[in-house]
Amino acid sequence: MEWKLRAAELFDLSRSIAAPLFGAGSVYPWEKLKEISAFILELGKMLPEEKFDHPAEDVWVAKSAKIAPTAYLGGPLIIDENAEIRHCAFLRGSAIVGKGATVGNSTELKNCILFDGAQAPHYNYVGDSILGYKAHMGAGAITSNFRSDHGNVTLHGPEIATGLRKFGAMLGDEAEIGCGSVLNPGTIVGRGSIVYPLSSVRGIVAEKTIYKRAGEVVAREER
Repeated sequence: MEWKLRAAELFDLSRSIAAPLFGAGSVYPWEKLKEISAFILELGKMLPEEKFDHPAEDVWVAKSAKIAPTAYLGGPLIIDENAEIRHCAFLRGSAIVGKGATVGNSTELKNCILFDGAQAPHYNYVGDSILGYKAHMGAGAITSNFRSDHGNVTLHGPEIATGLRKFGAMLGDEAEIGCGSVLNPGTIVGRGSIVYPLSSVRGIVAEKTIYKRAGEVVAREER
């Protein structure tokens, strides 16, 4: 099987203000997790004042974004145009929320990128992860970003040593994660794939497939 793991294979890079971070898209996207914070601080300085407020030294919020008064906005942070940050969302820092993206009630973000239109709308944890264009996490779905034995994360499928202590998940464009699912450290879900509710996913879910349970992954029919 040909695994599609490079940034441009998982994501439409035109659908994120973070596109320059990935260059031409030939990198493995998890290699950029350590650079998110510094990237935000540099990009924020160039954002137009007529479109973005700058409420804190390391926080930039689009004027068109909808922010609940109970949300916590920790920097470094960029919230792009028309994004929605709902009641009691906890944005811990080192996060980019794309155009029209949704961060829901009691959702926590930490060191992550949400591409345009991505949704983490209900009780989600997204840490050390990237959600592609219109990727969606069902209620209670989380990215687990730290191994129980505290070791470095290895990608399973092709065995790739990432060298990262913290690495949650990469969700390709329009990936759908069912309610209550856990994406274990180093999980990759390809473009247009679906993960059934209450799943525990480890390794790689190929693009345009349906993950029903471990060992049962089927092709997704076009509709």
